[in-house]
Amino acid sequence: MHVVRRAVPADADALATLGARTFVESFGHLYSQEDLQAFLEQSHTPQAYAKLLGDAAYALWLAHDTAGEAIGYALAGPSGLPHADVKPGDGELKRLYLRADCQGSGTGARLFEQALEWLEREGPRTIWISVWSENFGAQRFYGRYGFEKAGEYEFIVGQQRDHEFIYRRDARTA
Repeated sequence: MHVVRRAVPADADALATLGARTFVESFGHLYSQEDLQAFLEQSHTPQAYAKLLGDAAYALWLAHDTAGEAIGYALAGPSGLPHADVKPGDGELKRLYLRADCQGSGTGARLFEQALEWLEREGPRTIWISVWSENFGAQRFYGRYGFEKAGEYEFIVGQQRDHEFIYRRDARTA
């Protein structure tokens, strides 16, 4: 059984290491080495995670295995997706990553559910998710939680433009 807990500032180093590892596992094959390295140095550093952990508009959860090693994480905050229907106050699951060797354990669902609960802590609101167009497993996973495709855009990593789908779940009445 994996432990899922809210991340704290002292977790910035572990999140940076895990964030880089899981991004490379999932998407590293899509990019040139230069583009991948530049993206990791921008988005997956201890400083980048410390900034998120210090901002009350964002929340992160960290999953550990029985040995205490970080195996997955989720990041939630205000929606910044390029869709005409995104409104101030909408939330977004910004990242949900689990090491490849830990997928299928139920831990990803637990991380996701913690993020959803936090996003709706002040009441129902529309929640958005960006997912790579060829990540069919994630698309099915989000569909099980009531998310539907609402649009498409290009996620840019260096010279590479990834075809992304935008998923949305409208605010649910309490």
